[in-house]
Amino acid sequence: MSNFRLLPRAVTTITPQRVGFAGGGTDLPAFYRQHGGAVLSSAIDKYIYVTVKRHSSLFNENYRLSYSKTEHVNTLAEIENDIARECLRLVDVEPPLFIATASDLPVSSGLGSSSSFAVGLLYALHTLRGEDVSAGQLAEEACHVELNVLGHPIGKQDQYAAAFGGLNYISFQQDDRVHLDSVWLPGNGSDGLFQNIMLFWTGIQRDANAVLREQNENIKHTGETLIRMREMAAQCRDLLLNDPEDIKQFGELLDEGWKAKRSLADTIASSETDRLYDLARKGGAVGGKIAGAGGGGFLLLLVPPENRDQVRAALSGMMDVPVAYEPRGARLLSVVPG
Repeated sequence: MSNFRLLPRAVTTITPQRVGFAGGGTDLPAFYRQHGGAVLSSAIDKYIYVTVKRHSSLFNENYRLSYSKTEHVNTLAEIENDIARECLRLVDVEPPLFIATASDLPVSSGLGSSSSFAVGLLYALHTLRGEDVSAGQLAEEACHVELNVLGHPIGKQDQYAAAFGGLNYISFQQDDRVHLDSVWLPGNGSDGLFQNIMLFWTGIQRDANAVLREQNENIKHTGETLIRMREMAAQCRDLLLNDPEDIKQFGELLDEGWKAKRSLADTIASSETDRLYDLARKGGAVGGKIAGAGGGGFLLLLVPPENRDQVRAALSGMMDVPVAYEPRGARLLSVVPG
C-alpha cells in the first residue's frame, strides 16, 4: 500500500556509504557459491544523494542526467551511465525525467559509492511510482542490476550496507541467499568504535572493477586465504560483542586481514599504499587496510585517541576525513507532492 495519495513530482534520497572491516572478497559469487562468505562492515556518515524529478515536457529530451557529466537523451539505450540506465529499465517510470546525483566523497574511493547510488536511485524510482519498498528488496534489486544485468565483477556486501545501514555481519550462502545480522554494541559501543577510526585520502583513484576482476580470476588459487578471511569476519564480530574496548586486538585482526587481502591480487596494493600504511603503523595505528577493493582510495586505520596526532604527523600532507557511525540505511530526504 502506498504512503502517497498522489504520485510525487520529485524525490530525493540519501544513502550511506560504508567501511568494511573484515571478510572483503568473500562476498564475490565465485567464492561464496563454493564456500560461503561473510563480512563485517558498517555504514558511515558519508552519503550519496539522488534526486529524480518528473521533467517538464517543455524540454527537448526524455532523460536529463547530471552526475560527473551531463546527459541529454531520448531513449534508455542512449544513457551512458550503465547503473542509471538499468535501474530505469528495472523500475519503469514514465519519462520525461531529470536525475541528479551528488556525493560527499570522490568516486572510486573504496567506500561503495556505486552500490549506494544504485540503492538510492532505485528507492527514488519506486517512490515516484507510489510504491513502498523494503531495505531487503532495494539491496536485492541493486545486486541484480550490478551483478546479473551489468556483469560487474563485484561482491554483494555494498548493496546491503547501503540499504540497511548500521554495523552488520553479513553472510553469503552458497545458494545466493544473504543473511544480515545487526551487531548491536552495548552503550555507545558503535560510536566508541568510530572514535578509534581514521580515514586518510590517498589521492589515488582506481578502477575497482579491474582490481576485482583480477581477484575473481585468482580465486581458484586463493581459496584457503579467503576462507581464513571469512573466519576473521566472525572473529571481529565476536570481539566487538564481547570486548568492544579491546582496540589493540581488533586492530591486529584488521592488520592480519589486510596482509591476507593484499595477497589476493597484484593490483590490491602498491609500493605507495604499502609506504603509507607502514608510516601509519609506525606512527601509532594498531591496524588498518586500504578501503574497498584496494589499489587506492581511502586508507582506513584503527588508532587509539592518544596516537591520533602522531599518525596525522606521520601522514602529513594527506587529508584526514572525519567519519562517524551511521545507524540508518537509505532513506527519503524529501518528497515533493504531485
